[in-house]
Parts: sequence; structure tokens; C-alpha cells
Amino acid sequence: MSPSCRTLDVTLLTAALLAGLETGAQAANLPGRQAQGPHRSAAGGGVIDHLKHIATIGSTVDPLNGDVNPYGLAIATGSSGNIVAGDLVVCNFNDSFNIQGLGTSIEVLAPVPGSSPVRLIADPRLTGCAALAMDSGDAPWIAAYTSNLNPIVSSSGVFLTSLGTYPWTEPWGQTFSPTPGPYGAGAFYESNADDGSIVRIDLASNGFTYEKIVTGFSVNHGVPGAILAPSGLTYDAVNDILYVVDSNANRLVAFSKPGTIPQGGVTAGPSGFSGPAAAQARVVYAGAPLAAPISAALLYDGDVVVGNTANNRLIEISPTTGKVDGDRNLDTHAKGALFGIAATGSSAQSTLIYFNDDNTNTVDVLMQ
Repeated sequence: MSPSCRTLDVTLLTAALLAGLETGAQAANLPGRQAQGPHRSAAGGGVIDHLKHIATIGSTVDPLNGDVNPYGLAIATGSSGNIVAGDLVVCNFNDSFNIQGLGTSIEVLAPVPGSSPVRLIADPRLTGCAALAMDSGDAPWIAAYTSNLNPIVSSSGVFLTSLGTYPWTEPWGQTFSPTPGPYGAGAFYESNADDGSIVRIDLASNGFTYEKIVTGFSVNHGVPGAILAPSGLTYDAVNDILYVVDSNANRLVAFSKPGTIPQGGVTAGPSGFSGPAAAQARVVYAGAPLAAPISAALLYDGDVVVGNTANNRLIEISPTTGKVDGDRNLDTHAKGALFGIAATGSSAQSTLIYFNDDNTNTVDVLMQ
């Protein structure tokens, strides 16, 4: 896949997607479908209340080895190597036999209906990719649960490093913060399914430094396919806030100025937080309608959308009010469909919420 043979204009890609539901979806054999109505009355008029249709972008099945079950999802912000700005970068958690946690591949799809997956890389060191995030140069960083590594791959699909010198404990979540902090010029944040910790990987001038800044998140020590642990890591660069989906406790947690939290700064407990940086942590929302949530994305207005695995519902939460602003069903079939989520848009009308649907092995989009 070469950038020279594809458009680099994200505006045109978005326009094509919007037009696809009106005039092109039938031609592509990808009909738009109505999202299911609210499960209960929303506490406020949320962004997802304006989004009425779901369209399929394309399959995530690896074209060469048949890997399935997409987990990680990120949107490329620039064009580099084999990745074009706006591309959807996805990793598969299962292998071609649908064995949980044995997938090794990363796929790239253009963000328009009818796209086909193009393999970026497949490597055993990526086995069990549960989440991924992109740095400023479009290099994916991978939380590889089964290989117990946090690999970095170039935008051209070259394996760069496994970051194997750090003692990871079942990597499960990943997000990128470009905000400079006292410990480095930006950072990646990674969560672990075995011990419920959050590790900050500081991008220091002399290389990477690692600090376990949060401990104590609840985990269920489930087998692949039934894991509940801190996940859905999402960074708000405008307000310098790290959001974490506390899956096993059905809550959304926020950490302000996460780049300043020191090693061992916060211990998360079932009823509060302790440690020298405890004041930087808070529960944004807890309880129903959150139901085994595992993924999240930030919307243009600062709301966070969270994906439930127990019932495939997308829940919109306002960190400002601490209330639910929206609740929508994205898949009425078997539970456990929703994993990676990513969003773009600067208004309710232009918002596109991409999500991996593991029932269909596709990336879909919720849109107006």
C-alpha cells in the first residue's frame, strides 16, 4: 500500500463517507442501518443522540493469515510510510481458528465504506494485541497481552522494538499523550490486566523511562475473551486528563495532569483513591448503564463514549456533570461485540464514531 495511490485529503474522505449513506452505500453493498433507540432516557442531549445511522467500513480479517476478532483501533493523524492521514489502524486479537489471544496482525483501512484491510505487519511478538495507539509519526504502539510485550512498529510495518526490558504484566490498554511533562516530552500510558496497574512510558530525550504511576485497579484474572481490567485508556489533550475504563468495577475514572503523577502516586480502591497524588484522581461515573465496559473514545465536546461488552451499548458520559448524556445499542446480536472505539469531528453533525464489531469482524461507524 503506497500513499501515492490514495488521497491524503481527510476532508474528502469524510465527505465520501457522509455521501456513502445517501447515495453510495447501496452501490457498495453496504447499506446503512438505523442504530437502536435509547435504552433509557438520557440525562442530557448528548452527541450520540444526533447520530442515527451505522455503516460498515470494511472487514478486519487479515487477508494473508485470516486473523480475526479486532480489538485495538486508532485513527492516523498524519501520513507516513504505509499509513495515510485518516486511516483506521486495527489489530486482531484472535487467530484464523478464532482462538482467543493468538492473533498477530495489524490492518489498515481507509475510512470509507467498502474498504478492504491491508496488512501493516504480522509478528509473533504482537500476539494478543489488545489495544494500540499511534505516536506523532504514525508508529503504532501495541499492548500485546499474550506475548506480554509492548512493541513499537513503524508506519511502514517494520518491527522496531518490543520494549521487553520492562516487566509487563499482561498489557491491556494503550493511549498516547503528546503533552510535555516533568518526566518527558510526552508519554504513552499502558494498563495491565494482571495487576491492575497503569504505567507511564516517558519519551525522554535519552530514551524511554518507565514509571508505574497507578496501582490497585480491580481485575478479574479472566481468560482471553473474558478479561475485565483497566482498559479503554483515552487522553484529553485540551484539559490534560487521562481517562481509564475501570471495567471490573463498571466505572470511568479520570486522572488530571497524568504527566506529573510520580511513581506509585495513586492507589485505586473500590471506594476512593490514596497515595501522594490521590487528589489528581476521581471517579467520573460509576454503575448502570455501564456493564462490563472495555473501550472508550473522546468526543469533540469533552464527553467520553464508553463501549459495554455485556450488552453492546455505547454510553456517553459528561465528565463535567458526571451524568449519562446518551445510551445507544450498536449491535443487537451476541454480547461482547464492542472493543476498540475512535472518534473524529468538531460538531455533533460532523462526528464519526468508529468501532470494532467482533460479531462481524468489521470496523463500523456511527454517524448522522
